[in-house]
Amino acid sequence: MTVTSIHQVVLVSAPDLETAKTLAHTLLEEKLCASVNLIPQVLSLYHWEGKIQQDSEILLLIKTEKAKYAALQQRILDLHPYGTPEVIALDIAQGSEKYLSWISDSLE
Repeated sequence: MTVTSIHQVVLVSAPDLETAKTLAHTLLEEKLCASVNLIPQVLSLYHWEGKIQQDSEILLLIKTEKAKYAALQQRILDLHPYGTPEVIALDIAQGSEKYLSWISDSLE
């Protein structure tokens, strides 16, 4: 393992598989990320408009670099059907050097 601070995993929830696929394809085509995992059947419980809500969603795990985050976030906000979508970036503190290099190479 190697220590790095330039890579991130970005979490985004989507209401359905079609929306998740559209977001993933667009972000990949525009080289804003290297990879997206779609995790189906996520049960989300959250506070919204004074009530506890519950919805079935798709979770996107997006691998990118910090330098791409602002553009990636803006693109998600432009395309996402939610008025306040989940867009959370987590720094990758450690990872396989070969895999992290692949992420960077994919964004060029």
